[in-house]
Amino acid sequence: MSWSASQKPIRSLLVLLLILLHPAVGRALAPEEVVVIANSRAKNSLALARYYMRQRQIPTSHLITIATTWDEHCSRQAYDREIRQPVRRALDRLGSEQRIRALVTVYGVPLAIRPPPPEEDGHLLELNLQLEILEEEQQQAEGERLGAIVAEKERLTEQRSRYQGMDTRAAVDSELALVLVDSYPLEGWLPNPFFLGFQHQQTLLSRDQVLIVSRLDGPDPETVRRLVDDAIHAEQQGLQGRACFDARWPRPKTQDLTGYAFYDASLHAAAEIVRQSGRMPVRLDATSDLFGPGDCPDTALYSGWYSLARYVDAFTWARGAVGYHIASSECATLKRPGSQVWCKRMLEEGVAATIGPVYEPYVQAFPPPDLFFSILTKGYLSLGETYLVTLPYLSWQMVLIGDPLYQPFAPAPLK
Repeated sequence: MSWSASQKPIRSLLVLLLILLHPAVGRALAPEEVVVIANSRAKNSLALARYYMRQRQIPTSHLITIATTWDEHCSRQAYDREIRQPVRRALDRLGSEQRIRALVTVYGVPLAIRPPPPEEDGHLLELNLQLEILEEEQQQAEGERLGAIVAEKERLTEQRSRYQGMDTRAAVDSELALVLVDSYPLEGWLPNPFFLGFQHQQTLLSRDQVLIVSRLDGPDPETVRRLVDDAIHAEQQGLQGRACFDARWPRPKTQDLTGYAFYDASLHAAAEIVRQSGRMPVRLDATSDLFGPGDCPDTALYSGWYSLARYVDAFTWARGAVGYHIASSECATLKRPGSQVWCKRMLEEGVAATIGPVYEPYVQAFPPPDLFFSILTKGYLSLGETYLVTLPYLSWQMVLIGDPLYQPFAPAPLK
């Protein structure tokens, strides 16, 4: 991670300078730059999409309707055929008329792409077929031809072994961020060219290929409508409450940090950033224990860890609250009854926006809290743009849930 965990005044100035100079995020996202994706096979999906578009005055022509499974997890084949391809075709048509910067997936659009079972994996089936043909040819071959067949079998066997070990799982939304890219590696993650921590590094992707993707989703349709209404309410009335950050260790003295230590220091820095902003009171816990039940009333901003898949009822959430919990698979489901994953439970309890992974993301895949909350509280960028420039990797596991147009701290318009 190339971004320092330390918090110095020059760091805030640098973030602001990068934002102002960045051609794709120099101004807040506008409704006419947003496209909404709904699933015609999922009950309430189209109605919720239209509700959001009316509330935000998004052009009616910016609705893309797909027809796919309403299960939360889909196959890679279904994603390609039933989600990616129709979305790409629709964007190609819209792109000739105006610039699109963001996609919003709505309740009923699958959440995650699962790895294909061997019996359904087309590439694996093709490799096995080629090996079977070579096995038959080997029985009749002699001399140089026999040597060539043996060498080809070894190559394909190694390729099959490597392919079987690939991790091609991903969040649907993370793949849709690259829907304009014709082809890219599916194994593992790809560095996000918008991430401020990678500004001076070469990346496979270019910025004009990447879209903001956010999701309006939750355990039921009522929650989805609330996400829209709460964001608009907080913009009109101001986001009120307190910020709560839950680190695990005292703030380190050294700045050369990686992994867990980096993110723990980032939580400390996030608390200091919000405190210095004067936006709201801040509570920081730096002990190994999580906040306990009832510890954080009226929470407007939150980040912490760990308590894997076990939400702790420490909060009452202010209307319009934004927060995320750093732990694996906390967005593996938004609908499974009884699940205690943090994204689902935070939505049930009242947050307006959250972030989480659908599988194991590794800690360095999360937006660094100090960077995320620094940009969010400055107010110049929307929630979707803040996520885009603080998210390290794409074609991976992370999901943003909430209205990408949401600006809880938008500066007053110039008179």
